[in-house]
Amino acid sequence: MAKKKIRVGLIGHQFMGVAHSNAYRNAGMWYDLPVEIEMKCVCAKDTPERLEAFAHRYGWQETEADWKKLVSRDDIDLISVATPGFLHKEMVIEAAKNNKHILCEKPLANNYADACDMLKAVEGKSLVHACGFSYRFTPATALAKKLIADGKLGTIYHVHARYAQDWMVDPKAAMVWRLQKELAGSGSLGDICSHSIDMSRFMTGAEITSLVANCKTLVKQRPLSADDPDGPQGEVTVDDVAQVLCEYDNGATGCFEATRFAGGRKNHNCIEINGSLGSIYWDFEEQNYLEFCDRTLPVELQGFTKINATWDGHPYGGGPWPQGHGIGYADCFVLEVAHLVTAIAKGESFSPSFADGVTCQRVLEAVQESSEQKKWISLL
Repeated sequence: MAKKKIRVGLIGHQFMGVAHSNAYRNAGMWYDLPVEIEMKCVCAKDTPERLEAFAHRYGWQETEADWKKLVSRDDIDLISVATPGFLHKEMVIEAAKNNKHILCEKPLANNYADACDMLKAVEGKSLVHACGFSYRFTPATALAKKLIADGKLGTIYHVHARYAQDWMVDPKAAMVWRLQKELAGSGSLGDICSHSIDMSRFMTGAEITSLVANCKTLVKQRPLSADDPDGPQGEVTVDDVAQVLCEYDNGATGCFEATRFAGGRKNHNCIEINGSLGSIYWDFEEQNYLEFCDRTLPVELQGFTKINATWDGHPYGGGPWPQGHGIGYADCFVLEVAHLVTAIAKGESFSPSFADGVTCQRVLEAVQESSEQKKWISLL
C-alpha cells in the first residue's frame, strides 16, 4: 500500500532554506517514515532563473514568487518558514488560516507580542506546529536530557552555557540584515543565545524565573558594502554580545553568554549542567559526544568521562548509520523533520512547539529589558 504523502512548501532559500531542503529530501531516505515527503514548491524573492536553479539543485518540484499564493494552495500540507524573523508572523498566521502544519525557524518572532499572536493562530486547530530549535535533535543532547530526567545528576545546581562565534569580529566586516533590529529583532541574543536558552529548558525541564543581563554593541558602525570597507557606514542597532545571570524554578542558577566576537570560535555552542550527584558537558563542535561526571563513583574514579552518544542504546542512536559513526549539523534537521512528519501522520503534538518558541521569546525580551533598565527582571 502506498504511503500517504505530506506535501511541503518552503519559504526562503538562503542558509536555512538549504538546511530545510536537505532535511526534507533525506528524511525518508534514512528513516522508515509512516508517510512520504513530497517537496512540492519553494518560494523566495529572487530572479526566476536563480530560484529555478535552487529548486533543481535541492529537489523542489515547483517555484513560486508570492508566499501568500503558496500558503493558500490546496496541494500543500506543511509550510516551512526559513526567512528572517521580521517576516515570520504574517507568514505563519496566514498559513494557519489556511490550515497548514507549520515549521518556523527560531527565534519564533522578533518580539514576544508577535510570538504570542503566532501561537494563538495555531491554537484550537488540528495543526502540528514546530519551532526550529534543531540542536535538540542530536544524540548527545537527548542523552543529557535522559540522564537528568533519570536523576543521574541529582538536584540541579548550575546551568552554564556559552554560544560563541567569530564571524563579526572584524570591525571592517560589512553590514548584513542580522545587524539591523527592525529585521533581526536582536543580535547575538536572538540569533544564538535563543538556542542556549531553549537547550537549558530542554535538558533540565526547568523554567527561568528571573534574570539580569548586559547586552552591548561593540562595533557601532560598519561598511555598507563589503567591496568598499572604507566607504559609507551603517549603524549597527543590535547587540554584539549578550550576557545573562538567571534563576530557575527548581532553585538552580544559570549563566549565559552569546557573542559573535570570539576569535577562533566558529560554532562553539556548549552547555554544562552541575548537580548534587554529577555533571554533564556538551559542545556542538564535538556534537556526537557527551561528557559525564558521576559523583556517586568512588572518588578515585570521579571525573568527566567522554561518552560516544551514537550507539544503539542511546536516544536517536547513530542516526541511520552504524553505531559510532556519528552525525553532523545537517543531520539534526533531518531528525527534526523525521519526527515532525511522523507527528503529523499520527496526529500527535510536536516539541519544540510554538509554545516553546513563545517561552524563549519571553526570556529574550526580559534580557533586553534588563539590559536597558540595568536591573533584575521577574518572569513570574
